[in-house]
Amino acid sequence: MESGMSEPLVWLLLGSKAGDNTQVRALAVELGWPAEEKRLSARSWELLTHLLPGVTLAGIDRSASSPLGAPWPDLVISAGRRNEPVARWIRARSGGHSQLVHIGRPWAHPRHYGLVVTTPQYLLSRQANIQLNRLPLYRLPGEQLRDAVASLQPHLEELPRPFTVLLVGGNSGPYVFTPAKARNLGQRVQQLVAGKGGSLLISNSARTPPAAWRALLAQITAPRFTHDCRDTGAANPYLGFLGIGERFIVTGESVSMLAEAGAMGKPLHIFDMDDHPGPWWRYLHNYRYRPLSHRLAMVLAPRRMRRDVRRIVGALLEARLALWLGQDESASLALEKHSNVELLETAGRVRELLRRRC
Repeated sequence: MESGMSEPLVWLLLGSKAGDNTQVRALAVELGWPAEEKRLSARSWELLTHLLPGVTLAGIDRSASSPLGAPWPDLVISAGRRNEPVARWIRARSGGHSQLVHIGRPWAHPRHYGLVVTTPQYLLSRQANIQLNRLPLYRLPGEQLRDAVASLQPHLEELPRPFTVLLVGGNSGPYVFTPAKARNLGQRVQQLVAGKGGSLLISNSARTPPAAWRALLAQITAPRFTHDCRDTGAANPYLGFLGIGERFIVTGESVSMLAEAGAMGKPLHIFDMDDHPGPWWRYLHNYRYRPLSHRLAMVLAPRRMRRDVRRIVGALLEARLALWLGQDESASLALEKHSNVELLETAGRVRELLRRRC
């Protein structure tokens, strides 16, 4: 906004997906303007609202969502398909005053948004109103990170340093995390730590199949501290792992874990989740509903429904911001500075968007 003008009124549309909410909040904090969070509860059939003409709130349960009413905001930041119709409804009610910034890939045409903030997996190209970043937006939670490390350290006193952090995802899109892949990952991680020394800090996710998790751990003989997210009685050390790790290994299907580990500015190794050797159709596990439907959607569905995580991995590898598990760490660059630059650039685009409206 121009000097002497009041700060804009900002609304953040938050849904059920933590990764989307993290990006929305990261951008809002970088902008530095007071922001009001609007929590939205989507109905089970909200997908149908994208097929209706015009804009509507029919896809959300208004009684379970934050109230939406005047005074209308100057800026709305949203992410995810479920929040799109709501953002456009707000702009319509504001008489076109509210500027819309959407993170991810909108189902509606990008021309409906003042700015779309996207990453390579959504198959959008850089345009006047499209900010194309290599990774999702992430802001280092400095004080929380320090507190998490302090809480974790007493549990690691008997483990030798340095700490290598292994973040394990699982089934997603075309990827099936089989016990065979898990054994391969475990063997290669064990080999890396045997050469580097120190200990492993390992965490899985809700998507990690139990059989694959067991197969992975069976290959690890190095000193380790392990967290299973299914153990609801244990404190989650994930943030502490990020703050204390000296290098990171992440399964390549998880965009959020890649972004969060990469923001630490330490060597980042990616485990290839593709099937090897040979094409995907040689493997029976790829004929399950989810991987098969994803592959069919990539060919037959409208472009707005397509997503290819391999494009993010490829962009990181090409820029030497990450490396395949097994490559020499000297070939990579730190991601922390790069991640901060993308957040700064995106915030700059948003400020310019509002300046043009003044």
